[in-house]
Amino acid sequence: MAGEELILLNFWASMFAARVRIALKEKDLSYEEKEEDLPNKSPLLLKMNPVHKKVPVLIHNGKAVCESLIIVEYIDEMWSDRAPLLPSHPYARAQARFWADFIDKKLFGAATKIIWSKNKDEAEEGKKELIEILKQLEGVLGDKPYFGEDVFGFVDMALIGYYVWFQTYENCADFSIEGECPKLMEWGKRCLERESVSTFLAHPNKVYDLLMSFRNKLGLDYV
Repeated sequence: MAGEELILLNFWASMFAARVRIALKEKDLSYEEKEEDLPNKSPLLLKMNPVHKKVPVLIHNGKAVCESLIIVEYIDEMWSDRAPLLPSHPYARAQARFWADFIDKKLFGAATKIIWSKNKDEAEEGKKELIEILKQLEGVLGDKPYFGEDVFGFVDMALIGYYVWFQTYENCADFSIEGECPKLMEWGKRCLERESVSTFLAHPNKVYDLLMSFRNKLGLDYV
């Protein structure tokens, strides 16, 4: 659409912001990106997302859309003439939304226990939860190339941002996700073959270094 203005408020290591960047690339949309310094949030971020004060925020012609999964759905509906991100059938769409919601409610919580754990017992608890959740997701994936059958789609976008954090979870809790969920790791590698994914996911080593710097500042240095 002519005259469209898209601005994305982003943070490079955010698995949530990655979803939006991937969706915008899949739709071949041009946008301006503004990188946020999260400890010192910009006046624009505070203005556009006064409730949660978090990234990502997509500003479309001056109007803000917040929360990553909502933004991805907005992009899909607003530019419906381009590559679809959600399935066309209502039941398949409902299932995709269910598993994307599952990822945010379950996976994020378990991962948070690991990365901010104060001792090895807390990390172990988070690890057990994380493995159980990832095994559930691997079961949903089955032998399909993507969660959307043969098409990279909504659930894949919801999960792939976590993939570059897997190394961090492993290092913090001393385990191997590939050893526990080999099909899920193969799925992640397959997703990385897509330009929309490989272009916008942070390097796992940079993610780990970032977390370690935060943990050191908080005195969480048992790892």
